[in-house]
Amino acid sequence: MVKTWFAGLTFAAAIAINTQAAELTAQMRQTTPTGAGDALGTVTISDGSGGASIKTALKGLTAGPHGFHIHENGSCDPTTANNQPVPAGGAGGHFDPQHTGKHEGPEGAGHLGDMPLLQAGADGTANVTLTAPHIKDLAALKGKAVIIHAGGDNYSDQPAPLGGGGGRIACGVLQ
Repeated sequence: MVKTWFAGLTFAAAIAINTQAAELTAQMRQTTPTGAGDALGTVTISDGSGGASIKTALKGLTAGPHGFHIHENGSCDPTTANNQPVPAGGAGGHFDPQHTGKHEGPEGAGHLGDMPLLQAGADGTANVTLTAPHIKDLAALKGKAVIIHAGGDNYSDQPAPLGGGGGRIACGVLQ
């Protein structure tokens, strides 16, 4: 009886640990040339049956499509390039652990950090659930930055590099 009870308790603890590890959240903030700006909401990534499930609860965005990526570093600090400030430049490039060098979107064989296009409504909110089918290992994302870009993303490097999303307008680190 005690052995069965202990086995059940161990199993329940394992489930609780796995449940906690199966979700990462980033507190998203506006990016500025000097650092973090206003709080914009959250991005939560969890395991899903068809890949990673990405739930956004965001406000304060410009209406329309936005490039949406996981970047290689866990920093939202500004940097400089060509003597110009780069908001959230500390996040580095798109997360690409396989070194594909390709920007092919959430269903392609390119950057693992490519997520589905984020669409903000006329009121600047984005409260949606998206799926990134190629993201299967959430542990690899822990501590990485989530970036929202100013413009849309065509998942190609033509006619503009990295889908043409432009500047980084929001950043948060997955915890």
